[in-house]
Amino acid sequence: MSAGGERTREGRLLGGRYRLTERIGSGGMGTVWQAYDELVERDVAVKQPRLPGDPEDEHHRRAAHRLYREARAAARVDHPAAVSIHDVVVEEDGLPWIVMELIRGESLHEVLQRGPVEASEAARIGLAVLGALDAAHTVGIVHRDVKPANVLLGAHGRVVLTDFGIAHVQGEESLTVSGEFVGSLEFVAPERMSGRGAGPASDLWSLGVLLYAAVEGVSPFRRTTVESTLAAVIASDAPEPKQAGPLGPLIARLLVKDPEQRPGAKEAGAVLEAVAEGWPVPQVEPGAAAAQDTTGLREFADDMGTVRLGAAPVPDTRAPAAAAPAAAPESDTAPTSEPRRASGPSAEPATAGVPHPDAAPKRALLLRRVSLAALAALLVGGTWLGMPYFVETDSGGVTERTATLTETPAREETPGPSVTLWAAHREQAMDAVLTLPSRYRESAREGSAASPSRLVEYDGPDGKVTIRLTQWDKAPRSPMAEAQQAHADWNSYSGDARTQYTRTTFQGYQAVQADTSYGLDGTPERVMQLMIRTGDGRMYELRVDMPKGTPAEKKGTALFKGARDRLVIGKS
Repeated sequence: MSAGGERTREGRLLGGRYRLTERIGSGGMGTVWQAYDELVERDVAVKQPRLPGDPEDEHHRRAAHRLYREARAAARVDHPAAVSIHDVVVEEDGLPWIVMELIRGESLHEVLQRGPVEASEAARIGLAVLGALDAAHTVGIVHRDVKPANVLLGAHGRVVLTDFGIAHVQGEESLTVSGEFVGSLEFVAPERMSGRGAGPASDLWSLGVLLYAAVEGVSPFRRTTVESTLAAVIASDAPEPKQAGPLGPLIARLLVKDPEQRPGAKEAGAVLEAVAEGWPVPQVEPGAAAAQDTTGLREFADDMGTVRLGAAPVPDTRAPAAAAPAAAPESDTAPTSEPRRASGPSAEPATAGVPHPDAAPKRALLLRRVSLAALAALLVGGTWLGMPYFVETDSGGVTERTATLTETPAREETPGPSVTLWAAHREQAMDAVLTLPSRYRESAREGSAASPSRLVEYDGPDGKVTIRLTQWDKAPRSPMAEAQQAHADWNSYSGDARTQYTRTTFQGYQAVQADTSYGLDGTPERVMQLMIRTGDGRMYELRVDMPKGTPAEKKGTALFKGARDRLVIGKS
């Protein structure tokens, strides 16, 4: 449909200018519409998000708020191969509708339904995707859902990476409520599957799986069940690709389990460009482990074990970095060859320790020995939503289904004496000790040695009060400026944020305490923060979120004061 053709005006009008004209597709995380921008007279794609839970639920509301912030952040990605986000419109229900450019074409996923592509074409596509990822990483955004369905092939050879709506802004909270995880299982990096968060290297792993699928026609980790796919990602080496040609060594390096051992964007780009142009390929060192020959196995990972999502951190480690709907959605049914016409932005952390590099061989052996019974226990204890997996049909074909893992909330302890017991949590990666009431349970963890910030979050027994400690290796700005930026973020959501600032010191360091209330006309929220900048240029934020005007507010303020007075930084 051209911009100047006949069109109806009977669809819903968003933001006073975007008229919905046609539903393009729908998936577990949202619906994509073609719309007409009546202000500038052009066609656009509009992503209608779908978030889990009741719209009146507090977690649902927070997720909508975070999605709005992250979609706005994703609009900063400036690259020809990154879909352009034009606008974010918040409707009466509080959900942000994401307005983006309309790409007319089909996805790589649809192309691969007809068969694999040549290595040179895979390299051309991969080079464009890598460029978009590198641009996102430059502004602190990790995509987290790189897969063929999110790569659109438009007119004049254009390649566009979509679904930045589930992208994560490093150093900020993830879109999801605690424990919820969204991503296409067979394309998700093993460090994310084991609960260690997402960083740029995680996107490069997904690019490696995408390149493998492009030249072979199928993902190296695709299995027929969620359990075996999860185990394959964590514990199996990809079988050697047969049709990758000069791309083979790069794919092997990208699929190394240890994110620190994967090539960077510059090295990967040099190889992709050479293969795409037919030039001599730069030397790429082989991966650390030989590929496993799985051609004789019915299911590659049936005998492979895994580690439990949510495992406790391992001492002397760092906890590496980590929302929302897919804007070029996959159907809930089997894929079709109908041309894709829309694009745009597309939840997570469990918790686990990151082994020291020297322990990698022992860990690999452990992964292969652990029984899948541990994984079965995990599946019984949680709920799966939003993750693609595959099942055989009666006709012998394969149908794609969707599942997402949401961990079961921690049980409340039996009420004890009136005296609150406090427990110290040593955060070696952050060089801090955070002391909290013993009934608070860790709910999220993000960050890595390669990212500028680390974060750990705990929830109270009723889930209404959360406390978080964040640490930046280099302060992004002064404590006052950081507090003012937080105020601006909350004010952009409801337009009524009120913040009281208090300059202070903490252990001799410059600090600012901020007390903010927002959402006063709906469900009011209160946030208390302490921003600290150390003498060596690091920054810490202690933050407590609580519902305002409820009994939980009193608990939240007491928690903030108690945790603040017990916090130790720089002496762990």
